[in-house]
Amino acid sequence: MFRFKSILSRIVCLHIIAVAMTSVFMPAALYWLLQSETNNLHRQAMSDNAEAIAHHLMEHPDGRWTVDLPAGLRDVYSKAYGRYAYAILDEKGQVLLSSLADGGSLFPQSDAAATPLQAWHGPALLSGASVPKRIGGHTVWIQVGENLEHRDVLIDDIVADFFQRVGWVTVPILAILLAIDIAIFRRALQPLVLASERAKGITPKRADVRLPNEGIPQEVTPLVSAMNQALDRLEQGLRVQREFTADAAHELRTPLAILRMRVDTLPTDRISTELRRDIEGMCRIANQLLAMAELEGLVIDPKERTDLSRVCAEVVEALAPLAVVQGKDVVLKGADASVWVRGNSELLRTAIRNLVENAINHTREGTDVEIVVEQVGQVGILDRGPGIPIAERELIFQRFWRRDRQREGSAGLGLAIVRRIVEAHGASISVRDRSSGGAEFLLRLVPAQKLVPVAGEADVVPGNAPNDPGNHRVTHSATAIKI
Repeated sequence: MFRFKSILSRIVCLHIIAVAMTSVFMPAALYWLLQSETNNLHRQAMSDNAEAIAHHLMEHPDGRWTVDLPAGLRDVYSKAYGRYAYAILDEKGQVLLSSLADGGSLFPQSDAAATPLQAWHGPALLSGASVPKRIGGHTVWIQVGENLEHRDVLIDDIVADFFQRVGWVTVPILAILLAIDIAIFRRALQPLVLASERAKGITPKRADVRLPNEGIPQEVTPLVSAMNQALDRLEQGLRVQREFTADAAHELRTPLAILRMRVDTLPTDRISTELRRDIEGMCRIANQLLAMAELEGLVIDPKERTDLSRVCAEVVEALAPLAVVQGKDVVLKGADASVWVRGNSELLRTAIRNLVENAINHTREGTDVEIVVEQVGQVGILDRGPGIPIAERELIFQRFWRRDRQREGSAGLGLAIVRRIVEAHGASISVRDRSSGGAEFLLRLVPAQKLVPVAGEADVVPGNAPNDPGNHRVTHSATAIKI
């Protein structure tokens, strides 16, 4: 099949084909309607004439048949006028009366059921009908015919009446033409639509997607090729950036570890304490950079399941000492049973830990950081800090964004890591201010059915696990534990 390279030539050619087909179809349809209307009028006229003749047909006692037509009908059926003719036949096909010069029938009796009837009588072609009538106990056939050479009056009637009765057919024909045009244009532009749908899937995390070249019109092919080349360069640049970040973070770990060992050998004083704090901050930043690089290509197995209650309990246990040192508390509230969600437990633990650390750092001394686990598969982290202005609620999830640039030990990557983990899980995260003061982060995960335990393996509940030293059990929101 021949394929057009140009979108314009494709549309024009297909449109010409549609118009040509419509141009053929419309006259054919109008001719058929005109012919059908002509036949209907002719048939009705012949039936009316037969009824008029039957009205004046009589059988005499001696068996003779006569027809006493009024003056108007006599003139119409006169031989001099020559437009109409009639013949009356009995049941056996014998002619009783005829207006023809030879006194014969108009049509063969064997064709009586046909509509319309036609027969040649010399140079004249008669067209008409044969109508049975019951008169005086006898059945007679009244044949009425019209000379087709004198149909001008009938045709005039048809022309005068035609467009009022069948002219409406042009409206659906034009509507069909419009529908065909729309279908043609949509089909011609379908490759561009498919390319645009493919382009929607291109993101920094899916930079390997390319626009298809198959079926693209010739005028658009250079643009598609240029876009794919640009995407190639973009993917290469992103790959180099990720590799550099990962390599730099990895290479920093060794000198930082050596530096920490050397500082640990120094006498404990103010300077060594500050050095240790600075080194810890640098190690944290290096670890976050490495984590961000690893998360760029992260793909979560859709079959993975984890217990959200247990993950939150482990986070509380790990961060309890940090909260106590700062004179704050961590409160765990929520469902009294396992809350199964889709996701990787280690990654979700990292995301929730970052959120809780952020809350501990910003809540006021002497207040609580609440972790609320709900059965629907979501967890809220609430603090008593200054809150987050509306204008900053999107900025806080961007890499390296910090409200306080003077703050040490933070690179602004913690919440960016949280968002990347959330996106990888097909979940969502939102933040709002609490009416009583502070901020609330709400992490909504995808609920999942509870995993079926493997043979020989117990179904553990957070707080009842054999190796859970803290024995943290998630309870109803009416009950909470402080650590």
